[in-house]
Order: sequence, then structure tokens, then C-alpha cells
Amino acid sequence: MRLELVPVPVSDVDRALAFYVDLLGFNLDHDVQPPGTGARITQLTPPGSACSILLYKDLPGLDLPVGTLRGLHLVVTDIHKAREALLARGVEVGGVDDLGGVYYVAFADPDGNTWLLQEMPPGARRPEGS
Repeated sequence: MRLELVPVPVSDVDRALAFYVDLLGFNLDHDVQPPGTGARITQLTPPGSACSILLYKDLPGLDLPVGTLRGLHLVVTDIHKAREALLARGVEVGGVDDLGGVYYVAFADPDGNTWLLQEMPPGARRPEGS
């Protein structure tokens, strides 16, 4: 099993696209409106990731309220560099929090869904094959 898509509820898909593509640098994979459904399927992938997100509003079967998704992690190798890159793009981010050698930086999208950059020390990673 592989986790490949995480739904992210938003109030305005175009505004969310601007945030995720223009500010965060996510790749826009799909943006389709199936005829006769009223739905819009907008899938994006963070650079270097195998897992994508689905930006949605009023999509049948997905009823998570806008802005309630919490703590999605984007794993980075250098938290300070990643934080500076987001700041340079205009993203409002918090400071670096050190939780015993695991580092986090918090930020939110325009709807209040929260994200964390995470830098994990090399010794804390699982060994290959386990």
C-alpha cells in the first residue's frame, strides 16, 4: 500500500492553487472539471514527493470542513534553508522549533489548513528494509 493522495478542503480552489503552486512551488498535475458533475479535481505534488494533495470544495463524499486539516508534514533535509525559501516566496512561517533534535516550522494555507516542515536527524530514520 502506498499513500498517494491527501484531500485538502479549501474555500476557493483558484486562491489555493495560487498559494500551493506560486508560493510553495508544488507542481500542478491535474486540474479538470468533469462535465455535468459540478466537481473540480485539482491535484498537486510537492517537489520531490511521491504523495500528492487534492484541493477541493464541495466534492461529493469528502465532507471535511474548510481549514480543519492539521499538521501535514513536508520533510526537508535542511529546515533553515527550507524556511528561508518559503519566506523569500512570501509565505508566513513560524520559527524553527527544536523538539529534541527533530526540527519543525509551522505555516498555514489561506484557509487555515496547517502544515509543518520537518527535519529529522539522520540517526532517527528507519534503517533500509525495516
